[in-house]
Amino acid sequence: MTHRVAIRDAIVQRVLARRGRLHLYDALDPRRTALLVIDMQNAFVAPGAPVEVPAARGIVPAINRLAADLRRRGVPVVWVLHENLKDGKNWSGFFDVFVAPEKRAQAADALAAGSEMQRPWPELKIAGEDLSVTKSRYSALISGASQLEELLRARGIDTLLIAGTKTNVCCECTARDAMMLDFKVVMLSDCTAALSDEEHLATLENVIQQFGDVLTADEALALLGR
Repeated sequence: MTHRVAIRDAIVQRVLARRGRLHLYDALDPRRTALLVIDMQNAFVAPGAPVEVPAARGIVPAINRLAADLRRRGVPVVWVLHENLKDGKNWSGFFDVFVAPEKRAQAADALAAGSEMQRPWPELKIAGEDLSVTKSRYSALISGASQLEELLRARGIDTLLIAGTKTNVCCECTARDAMMLDFKVVMLSDCTAALSDEEHLATLENVIQQFGDVLTADEALALLGR
């Protein structure tokens, strides 16, 4: 099951009044674009997992189709995986504050390096030429969280298509930081998932107003073809 939401007309009208157009880009350059697939790991996707996002299973086919098409166009696919120390002490500000004491060990273990839960969901089709980075914070682009920015800059990437889960947490945090680092940002509405339609929609409406564009995978592919 995927989210079936649409940006509200009041938000659309607000955007149009502010900048005179709804969507930001007339075309996207495949030579300067990358797909980020964020946190599509067993810990988030598997039924009954410690931090399960049930809707994340519903976006797997769309991500697989999009990634396959992008590879044919020479667009790199980057799998962004959350990873923390087994005791979670490298992010005590999260584990010691936002997770109940009796659940901390399970939550930290699930996302520790080498854990089966930390691995990508097996139904995702990952190719040999794909790239992978690990992050230790919600945003993959906050200072010290990962090597993602260096990887992108080295390849001349200035445009990011964002997929994965949760829409309103790691995807949104990464999108916000990307925009503030002068990347062009596209949040893929049918390739992202949250715990509820309301949370998913809230991020789409935030992003289209302030941080980037919101497109379906097919709409993004159409812009890459122009």
